[in-house]
Amino acid sequence: MPSTPRLLVVDDEPDLRTLYELTLLKIGYQVDAASDMAEARQCLAAERYDLLITDMRLPDGLGLDLVRELQTAQRSEKSIVVTAYGSAESAVDALKAGAFDYLTKPVDLTQFRAAVANALRADPPVTAQPRDAQATTERSQPGEAALLCLVGESPGMRTVRERVQRVARSMAPVLIQGESGTGKELVAKALHACSHRAGGPFVAVNCGAIPESLIEAEFFGVRKGAYTGATADRPGYFQAASGGTLFLDELGDLPLPMQAKLLRAIQERQVRALGSTQEESTDVRIISATHHDLAKAVREGRFRQDLFYRLNVIELRLPPLRERREDLRALAQGLLERLAQRNGEPQAPGLSEDALRCLQSYTFPGNVRELENILERAMALYPGDILGAEAILLPQALDDSPEDTATGFARTRPSELVDSETLTKDGPSRQQLEEFLHRNRWNQSRTARQLGWTLAKLRYWMQRHGLE
Repeated sequence: MPSTPRLLVVDDEPDLRTLYELTLLKIGYQVDAASDMAEARQCLAAERYDLLITDMRLPDGLGLDLVRELQTAQRSEKSIVVTAYGSAESAVDALKAGAFDYLTKPVDLTQFRAAVANALRADPPVTAQPRDAQATTERSQPGEAALLCLVGESPGMRTVRERVQRVARSMAPVLIQGESGTGKELVAKALHACSHRAGGPFVAVNCGAIPESLIEAEFFGVRKGAYTGATADRPGYFQAASGGTLFLDELGDLPLPMQAKLLRAIQERQVRALGSTQEESTDVRIISATHHDLAKAVREGRFRQDLFYRLNVIELRLPPLRERREDLRALAQGLLERLAQRNGEPQAPGLSEDALRCLQSYTFPGNVRELENILERAMALYPGDILGAEAILLPQALDDSPEDTATGFARTRPSELVDSETLTKDGPSRQQLEEFLHRNRWNQSRTARQLGWTLAKLRYWMQRHGLE
């Protein structure tokens, strides 16, 4: 059997220190306590712990220095830092210094217990027996599979994989930056799969696809009767992601009013559903992504500086495909195998050297997503065991037909656009959307173009109306 986790609590306020001790002892942990930095250092010199819980400000220094000392000594203890209420800078500094998590005063005991449990789950104790090692290996399999999806041996991709493994096992928010089509959601899924939250939900939200009038309800949930049409309680994204990861894609498209509400939810780890008078605690890890230059958006007043600072604790940049051409062969083959599996074909075609040279001559403004579209078109038009150069139809090689160079599909001419002003202010009804889809033989790309929407926005409304 594994040994009972041993925790060290450091706080100069006797009442708080006793409260933490009693809470942890009641759960069944072994607890040592210290009232200042000097006493904490003596404990750490004499004992190995599974977790350090320290106040930020102590009589003889900053608890953050204890966290840095553990990192410098490469010790295995996780750490949680308790900061003053609303001290965003201190919380972010703690995470950047290597703390697993932070709590703000006054400490909510429910959040306190959850943070401790999450930290102890992040890695097995060093005293764990082989039985635990076997369980850890089983839990790591989703992470290994997710990392394999980050294809490529270019220096840029090796750095991405190493960074994912290094930062996955903490609560620190991660901001993934990269051009459209570089695979930001794949990286977010890998971070989730490599974390102690892998067994929890992964909820992906496209911030640019939700109508502004509905965005608060989608994020925080709705109580029955909150507005006309709210016939039942409905959880929001924060509730749906409880115990797991909330991935905020296209973060830069979030409206300013919602940015303020999101910041509050992240800082206080509580949300209030529309129509509710009570707040409820949340337990989610936030990963966000954008193709926008958020620093520039902050300077221009389009994005809140405090939210940017809170979410950009760890930055992870994805290289565009044109900067990792050495990965093209492996990427193309992996995509061909995935397309063949999706289409129910027994074997994926190969790629000739001429076809590979063709691909290497192109700049791929749409990155990996565009490469997938090119290969999907090649498989459809040139069935066979090997795809030659003639099958690689690059945008500049196409005729003058109105075609979308990023997707390879025909653009809709202005005369073909439908009148979408008949849609309701907050979006289409189920009947309206079904008519648009039926008119286009359920071709989602064409329907989205006719409505003047992104594909993500169309899929959002299809999901809302149960039309998937």
